[in-house]
Amino acid sequence: MSVSEIRFYRASEKPFGAFSNLFRRSIVFEGETFKTSEHAYQAGKARKPEVRRWLMDAPSPALLAMAAHGLYYWDVAPGWSKFKFDRMRGVLAAKFTQHDDLRSLLVSTGDARLIETATEDNAVNRLWGEVNGVGQNMLGQMLMELRSELQSPTGKLDTWGTMQAAE
Repeated sequence: MSVSEIRFYRASEKPFGAFSNLFRRSIVFEGETFKTSEHAYQAGKARKPEVRRWLMDAPSPALLAMAAHGLYYWDVAPGWSKFKFDRMRGVLAAKFTQHDDLRSLLVSTGDARLIETATEDNAVNRLWGEVNGVGQNMLGQMLMELRSELQSPTGKLDTWGTMQAAE
């Protein structure tokens, strides 16, 4: 029997909390090591180096996310709304190809619909996930796209550009 959907939100939930960007697992992205995938994603949002440093020094991934969502327009990198989804795809590819256990967990979900299910109703939660069944679930969609690439027989992430088949 296969599961038709898997809902996740809190990084501490077992086992699927690992799908949260707040899950505490370091990744290397763009030649730099980040504490979490949220750190790697949000590092691209800040226009000024001092704002980026301030974000990266947040005491927790959740506080980092909160601070980054509250940045003033003039502190956000120009064009962020146009490239943020590509950045998230790259960050997720790094996270799930650098850690075999996370890759296995993602692939093990088969063809289940992955849904980030938030409780607080706001525009950010409805963009990246769903609240009360409403939202674009972009994180879940990207994870399902990545899962599909990881399940392919070639082992290539053709559309993600970060992984090539083993020789």
